[in-house]
Amino acid sequence: MTAFPAGIESGFAAARQIADAVLLEGYVLYPYRASAAKNRLRWQFGVLVPPEYTAQGAEHSHQRTECLMEPRRNDRLAVELRFLRVQRRTIERATATGGFEPVDRLELADRVLVPWDEGVEERIELLLPVDELAGDGVLRPFRLPAAAELQLLREDGTAAGRVLRRREQVDGLLRLTAEELPGPYRAQRLTVVVENASGWAPARDTLREEVLPRALVSAHLLLGLEHGAFLSATDPPEWARSAVEQCRNEHTWPVLAGPDGGGRVVLSSPIILEDHPQVAPESLGTLYDATEIDEILALRTAALTDEEKREARGTDERAGAVIDLADSMPPEVLERLHGAVRGLREVTGGSPGTGQPWWDPGSDPDVAPERDRVVVDGMAVGAGSRVLLRPGRRRTDAQDLFLRGRTAIVEAVLHDVDGSVHLAVTVEGDPGADLWRAQGRFRYFQPDEVTPLAGLAPPVSAESPDAVAPLEGP
Repeated sequence: MTAFPAGIESGFAAARQIADAVLLEGYVLYPYRASAAKNRLRWQFGVLVPPEYTAQGAEHSHQRTECLMEPRRNDRLAVELRFLRVQRRTIERATATGGFEPVDRLELADRVLVPWDEGVEERIELLLPVDELAGDGVLRPFRLPAAAELQLLREDGTAAGRVLRRREQVDGLLRLTAEELPGPYRAQRLTVVVENASGWAPARDTLREEVLPRALVSAHLLLGLEHGAFLSATDPPEWARSAVEQCRNEHTWPVLAGPDGGGRVVLSSPIILEDHPQVAPESLGTLYDATEIDEILALRTAALTDEEKREARGTDERAGAVIDLADSMPPEVLERLHGAVRGLREVTGGSPGTGQPWWDPGSDPDVAPERDRVVVDGMAVGAGSRVLLRPGRRRTDAQDLFLRGRTAIVEAVLHDVDGSVHLAVTVEGDPGADLWRAQGRFRYFQPDEVTPLAGLAPPVSAESPDAVAPLEGP
């Protein structure tokens, strides 16, 4: 292990909480059992496979990080490459003759063991003078040799079985270069390339599961300067904006991750993050699914049956720790997960004394959704206007994308608290349009996602045979 200077190590220590979440994202998902379908296709982020396999699979063999830094004179750069190495576990049961035989399931008193791929954390650490990165830079190969371990399992003093763990050889390369940027500022473009350099050649149609033991899984970098600082890739100073735009990042994304909002540390992650990401202080521990809510996962995990918990404990030590955490959580800790106020601000523009909340359009006399209009392509669009829907690629709702090219009727023009304008529409030809209209349920598009059409839609009145009476409340 490389001994980093105290200033760098303290910065890395603060960033590792986020780096650990990246490292173990999706490692094992609720219900934390190997038999669950969602735990049969694992290792989704930052997987660097041997180069010979890239033609067969969707993974890549390298990551490339480029960012800008402002080192001081005689500065040093610390590099910590972190990844998981897949360790394949097989299970054998003791036989009556004193031998062992492979099995798919071995039941013990406190857990149920099954074959499983475990993740062993690996770190490659470098501490280099920044001056050495000029020109051809630095090339550092590394090798993790193959290894095997045997664990004997005993119950009531007799052998019940054994666990075999095997790791394959993994070879890799780190390439580091730095170049001075033109201009009055002493900024440099740092490039760090991580490669899987294994010479292993897979057979044709090799399964992904056979490749993973030779891969770098969840690979990511921590970069630190002893005295200087890095520049943000998303919000750089104006003088550096064009240089940042020329940085080329492949299969990873660098963000500032130093403590207290500083720029001494960068986390280059295969998961897109914002600068200075943080784990919520209420988070009770690692649940391996950062897209979920801790409260929901904790409650659902605690509700597993005893047999399901035995299977989870036998799946992986990390999964067993989640079970124990959920079972031992005191009520006051669970209550803390229910919600937190991060900040308060004064909201103005409401109508005091009306009994209407500030976010209700009825509290703002300047807003009239059924009468307001917005100009689109030189035409005033409002309630009753016909438009052609053309949702853009930035939308994440696939159902809205399916409506591209359909015509719709604008029902209202809405303004949100951030000042954005939205058009509430019903799709023409939708057999449920009248019902949605009566319930006040619409689809929403922004003005730049529609094209106005000539003519107005026919009004819908209570006397119309197609009109639907509003639903009565309970």
